[in-house]
Amino acid sequence: MEKIKDRNTLAIISGIIGQAGIIIVDTVSSSAGLSKRSYREAAAGVFVTKRQARSINGQALGVIMNAAVSILGAKYIINDMSKNGRDNLIPKGILAGIGIGAIATAIPNVVPQNSVKPKDAASNLSYVFSNMVYGLLTTYVAAKLGHDSLYDVPPQNDYLKPTEKTSEQMKETKRNTVQPIYSDLNPNKKEGTSEFIM
Repeated sequence: MEKIKDRNTLAIISGIIGQAGIIIVDTVSSSAGLSKRSYREAAAGVFVTKRQARSINGQALGVIMNAAVSILGAKYIINDMSKNGRDNLIPKGILAGIGIGAIATAIPNVVPQNSVKPKDAASNLSYVFSNMVYGLLTTYVAAKLGHDSLYDVPPQNDYLKPTEKTSEQMKETKRNTVQPIYSDLNPNKKEGTSEFIM
């Protein structure tokens, strides 16, 4: 399968797949009575009244708002993996999901006019679990569907020779491709001598 080379396209696809995980967990949690307010209903309550948030249009609005946050979160996850590698996907996914989810959950709770914000612990714990599933799914999809070039960024410090290869360089070594060459030559050294230019 051809990998995705565009960050925005990858963010949209991985974010929407991650949001599907939120919707599934949230629907099960609401049906089981664990959560008093669905995630989409709480999100819609930021913009509309309690009655409207429970309507079909309100639910659709909540899904759209959640999708926007999910895509922005996916973009952050992709940028983070481009700096820190695509290894350890489970801890990275959980951390990203909880972090992004905490912000997404806090927004409906701090808006004063939101009359459908959940105040009980069970609902908020359900949201935390939903966010963990989102983070895991989004991170995994972004790592697997993203082209290697999206994660092949130049080092931030190119003055010192690295002592260890990055996870991306180790993957390239396994594929028997050409590795970046790090020169030990000092550009300030005179040719044919051991003297240095000051």
